[in-house]
Amino acid sequence: MAPSKTPDSPPPSSSTDDSENSLQPFFVLHKALPQKGGGRVNRSGKSKRKINLSASPESAFKSGGGEQFEEDADYHFEQLRIEAFDVVWPKIETTIKEVLRNINGSVFNKIHDWICDSFHAIRSARKPSVWQISCPYPLATDISSRQIHTGLVFTKNVEFVDDLVTFKDLSMHLRSKGCHVVSLSSLDFSGKHGLGGCLRSLLRQLLLVSPDSADVSILASWYREPENCDSPLVMIIDEMERCGGLILSDFILMLSEWVVKLPVILILGIATTDDSLRNVLQLNVLQHLRPCTFSLGSPAGKLDAIIEAVFLKNWSGFYIGHEVVAFFRNYFSMQDGTVTSFIRALKIACTKHFLMEPLSFLCEGFVHEDFQGFWTEKCSSLRKPILKYASDLPSCETRHKSSGVTCESLAFGLSEMKKQHKDWVSVLLCLYEVAKLTKVPLLGIFCEALDPKLYNLRASPNYFAEKIRNLEASAVKKSEIVQLVRRVRNSAGAPLRQLLLAWGKHTEDIAEIHVKLKELENILEDEENTVSQECDEATFKRLKSRSHLNARRVNDKAAELMECMIKNYLRPMECTPLHEIVCFKQVKMLKLALIGDPRRTIQIDLLKSHNYLHYNCGPEGGNAPLRSMHDTAILYTLAQEHGDLINLHDWFQSFKSIILVPSPSKKRKSGHRTPDHRATQDAKQETTSAVRYCRAKNEYNICRLILTPYKRGGRCRSRKAKQP
Repeated sequence: MAPSKTPDSPPPSSSTDDSENSLQPFFVLHKALPQKGGGRVNRSGKSKRKINLSASPESAFKSGGGEQFEEDADYHFEQLRIEAFDVVWPKIETTIKEVLRNINGSVFNKIHDWICDSFHAIRSARKPSVWQISCPYPLATDISSRQIHTGLVFTKNVEFVDDLVTFKDLSMHLRSKGCHVVSLSSLDFSGKHGLGGCLRSLLRQLLLVSPDSADVSILASWYREPENCDSPLVMIIDEMERCGGLILSDFILMLSEWVVKLPVILILGIATTDDSLRNVLQLNVLQHLRPCTFSLGSPAGKLDAIIEAVFLKNWSGFYIGHEVVAFFRNYFSMQDGTVTSFIRALKIACTKHFLMEPLSFLCEGFVHEDFQGFWTEKCSSLRKPILKYASDLPSCETRHKSSGVTCESLAFGLSEMKKQHKDWVSVLLCLYEVAKLTKVPLLGIFCEALDPKLYNLRASPNYFAEKIRNLEASAVKKSEIVQLVRRVRNSAGAPLRQLLLAWGKHTEDIAEIHVKLKELENILEDEENTVSQECDEATFKRLKSRSHLNARRVNDKAAELMECMIKNYLRPMECTPLHEIVCFKQVKMLKLALIGDPRRTIQIDLLKSHNYLHYNCGPEGGNAPLRSMHDTAILYTLAQEHGDLINLHDWFQSFKSIILVPSPSKKRKSGHRTPDHRATQDAKQETTSAVRYCRAKNEYNICRLILTPYKRGGRCRSRKAKQP
């Protein structure tokens, strides 16, 4: 049953949680929120399990002062939050698009260069004569001249949703370079449409009209026109592995016959390996292809680039907490694995944050050049209830416990947050430079750097020394940062020099770190100059040995400097006062929006069907089961009157008493019926009600709302499903 758009209905689900699929077969798909009041006791001593219809999912996740602030919030501040969202999210979205465009741009340019080379090769080797152009039939040539230049683009994606965007951008890129581009999907190569469906889709995109007949000669006539024949004809099949093998093979064989008149260049999207080409196409078709391979960036690499651009180098004022990042990491690697889902989840988190957080409109100041003036202006117009709400934030309870948050302290706190985040980014980028040497993904380092518990542990003096000594322990292997420190301690001369140069670029605004880096660079340079001086063999060996010892000392100093940067500047956002204004931490709400709560949705739809369907009979606003309600809704409403065990006989009798209530007109007519006729009608109604009852009960078994009946003590009962 689809959820209706009412204030009491939760957000619709977008996907299914894998953890729910692993439950025991008789557990429910639904979980109800607890009742506000104490539970009543029925006759059998079992507490009744009812659904709390008044509690909405969002109210369970609101922060402590949010409900008090709602009484004082007005239209003005709501508009400020909307305006701030319209500034922050478009900046994030633009940054993401630019990152993906830059990642794919180099590959797209290589593909275009290959298309140009292939087009010139086709024209120079097989330029048709005037007679061949006017000939209405394909040219019979040898196999070598009938080969089609084919680009195999390996996408490396788990799901195809990312490929749709990638190949759309590729087609736009090639069109901007002057190519004729046709985009075909796996649906065009299905057995339902046949080869004619491919040709119709192809002609429709090039001729911009739907032809009466699907004939490749129409395409050849179109290409012979002067304005069309000087550009390559590129056909992109974005999902080759899902195409019908016979249809695709016939399509390629047909194009190979016309390759002299139509210099077609194929681009096939492949998600796995080149073996899939042999699995889909017939063997006699493969000899008509002249392949060239291209590889796009992996989803993990794209995700790291997005995180680096959005949260590190181009921060727009919105952040996510450690638990949210950990959920993103698990959701990306274990469930979906697509960049598109990550972007959608990030937008949901941003929307929820600006919807829930009263002071989120101050995030806009982080993208302003005059951020101090922006915050001073906005904070000076805040009223006392809003300042009281800021004082009650968990991150400010200790700092402003006596005086409370003022307009000046709020603006100053946001400025300090901006400066602290800049230092945090500098140190994290230094860690990422080390991670690139060992190909460690940024997402793991980013998640660990945001953990406030690990930040408190790293404050101990001997934290890194103890962890490195016990590096073989299972718990330590999960620490990416500890392994990066160990990697710096064991670095050779050349990689260490490159690291120091990269660190110097990232820490230019941190004077203390920058000075120490210059000292280490000077030591390395002096040692290299000393060893490179002309001397005899013995002196050279002595200098080389001393240089090695000095290099080890430089490595130790570099590792100590790295530990100092981590302890002093790698302070997570959640350890900063007022971080609730910019940081979204409601991971439960994000799970509800992404994965959904179908169990509670079905329960509410069943219990409030009278509101959705607008029944005309019965008292308005009542929750009692009515004869006009659907059988499933009647039966589930009656189930709320039982405890954990439901007596099937009593349940059926209650159901029958509702659906068999006669109307007043039927009561008046019933007095004129004979006893035999009355008995026949009663038996028929009994059978009908039993059928309707069994059908409704079976629907609950399918949904796992009610467990399979079983016998105990000679009485048949059915168990209500337990909450997971």
